[in-house]
Amino acid sequence: MWKLLYNIGLLLAAPVIVGILLAKPRCRPGFSQRMGWQGHPPNGSGSPQPLIWVHAVSLGEVVAAAPLVKALHAQHPEYRYIVTTVTETGREAVEQRLGGIAEHRYAPLDFPWAVAGMVRRLQPVLYVFVETELWPNLLWTLRRQGVPSVLVNGRLSSRSFRRQDLPGIRSFYRSVLQDLTLCLMQSERDRQRIVALGAEPSRVHVTSNIKFDQPLPDVRSHESLRQSFGLDEHEQLILAGSTHAGEEELLVAAYRHIVKTYPTTVLMLAPRHIERADRVEAVLREAGLAVQRRSRIQEKQSGPRAIILDTRGELSRAYRDAVVAFVGGTLVPVGGHNLLEPAVWGIPVMFGPYTDHCAEVAALLSEAGGGRRVMGVEDLVSSLEEWLGQPDTRHRVGQVARQVVLDNQGALTRSLEFIETCLRAAPAYSDSCVATGPGPLMAKH
Repeated sequence: MWKLLYNIGLLLAAPVIVGILLAKPRCRPGFSQRMGWQGHPPNGSGSPQPLIWVHAVSLGEVVAAAPLVKALHAQHPEYRYIVTTVTETGREAVEQRLGGIAEHRYAPLDFPWAVAGMVRRLQPVLYVFVETELWPNLLWTLRRQGVPSVLVNGRLSSRSFRRQDLPGIRSFYRSVLQDLTLCLMQSERDRQRIVALGAEPSRVHVTSNIKFDQPLPDVRSHESLRQSFGLDEHEQLILAGSTHAGEEELLVAAYRHIVKTYPTTVLMLAPRHIERADRVEAVLREAGLAVQRRSRIQEKQSGPRAIILDTRGELSRAYRDAVVAFVGGTLVPVGGHNLLEPAVWGIPVMFGPYTDHCAEVAALLSEAGGGRRVMGVEDLVSSLEEWLGQPDTRHRVGQVARQVVLDNQGALTRSLEFIETCLRAAPAYSDSCVATGPGPLMAKH
């Protein structure tokens, strides 16, 4: 019954969905793939290699999935690898991080014909998806074709979990979740939530967050971006990454206060969606700040100013040159982004009260003393004054943040061990990968 009702609703909504895709320039690339119309299989049709399909909706999920795909490829070069994304930033991340290892495709919309066509062309032996990006028709089709599906780095935000209270929703979730072969969750909270929504308990395991298993960079071996950012040697960079509307104003207010005492500081804002760069620039100019865009920096400027990071793929490296970092989506009710990106560089991390998407990481950083929760402008100013005025303290806090990453690694190995049990059962579906091992309905909302 749920399949019929879901697909009737989906077909009724199809004109609106397609209209939105065509209306948004960032959604137009790969339209034929999204609709299931692109007919050629990856690497030609004659390859004898079995294929593993990994789905990572956008940039953050690709960052999490990349070490997993690399490790799978190292252990199993006999497989081909396809990574699907929904967004253009996801595509770019796949090509940058997994070039020569995996091919990129845009994920099909969850129309029955689109997912059936993708599964038929790819003929995967395993489907792995990151952070609870559930698409019912896709999962139903994979189950019908005997393809194991594994959720890795799974999490359920409070908002997603609360949806189960709507009439009939829990029964619908159960009809989808019971098709999953394995659910590898980030935390005990996430395990309890997905079981409450209907996942089979024997198939659910806590493996922790694979984002901790990103390779820790060595500052000495990575080229600084300071010169390309137009920074002098004596200038100190305050970097606010993945910011949203409503946060830039608070950060600017804090910076205007700080710069009176620390005139050699430079503020960099990296909006989560770079198409907002014009609006961010307007906010900065309205505040009376000198503004530069990363994409247009041709010569150095001096004095207090703000730089807008309006290029893709540079944020994670840019944290290297910061003295203090703020991670966005946390001063407004978004849920937060990747707090570990600055932490791996040994940079003190600030974040706001809205950290539902990264609750465990925020708690670990706060408890260890490598990060700090700020509630608004006053807290931002207080923390910045402390860390800018006490370099030794700032360095110690940054090293604690980096140590938090080191102390919590291991999720990648645990996840791979579970996935290995499914690969041993490929290509035919087998429940042998359910009981063994070591130990979007719900997307990023």
